[in-house]
Amino acid sequence: MPKSHLRKFIPNPEKLKKSKALGLLGSQIYEANLWHLNRKSVARAFFNGLFWAFIPMPFQMLASALLAIPLRANIPLSIALVWITNPLTMPFVFYFNYKVGILILGSNDTKHFKLSVEWIWDKMEHIWLPLYVGSIASGLVIGAIGYAIIIVSWRFHVIKRWKERKLRNKNN
Repeated sequence: MPKSHLRKFIPNPEKLKKSKALGLLGSQIYEANLWHLNRKSVARAFFNGLFWAFIPMPFQMLASALLAIPLRANIPLSIALVWITNPLTMPFVFYFNYKVGILILGSNDTKHFKLSVEWIWDKMEHIWLPLYVGSIASGLVIGAIGYAIIIVSWRFHVIKRWKERKLRNKNN
C-alpha cells in the first residue's frame, strides 16, 4: 500500500505544534486526521486537491490547505495534488476547462482560439466565464471521481488483506 511510502513525507505532529506560522491558523490545524493517512482523510484530500488543481488562480496550494481544514482532509496530500496542474500540464488542462465551459454555456466561440499567453490576456474579458464555469465543473467531476476511486480501491485493498490474513491463519 502506498500509505507506508507516503508516511515518510508526512510531518511530525510535535514539530508542527512548534511552528509559529501554523499557529496562526488556530488549534484546528493540529487535528489528527489533517496529518494522518486514513481512508476518509485521503479520499477528501483527493477531492480537495483535484478540485483546486483545475481552478485557474494563483495560490492554489493555499486555497487547498485552507479548505482541507473544514473538510477534514489530509493537508499534505491536498497540497501535493494541486501540482497535477504544473507549468507543463496547465495549458492543456485549462484549454480543456475552457472547452467544457463553452459546452455548458452553449457558446460556440472556439473558432479563433490560439494557445498563446498574448491571445489569452487579450481575450480574457471574453473567455473568463467559460474558463471558470468549465474549471469549476471539471474540478468537481474530477474531484468526485478521485474521491470515489480512493474509497473503492482502499476498500478492495482492505478486503484483500483480510483474505490473505485469513488464508495465512488457516494454513498455520
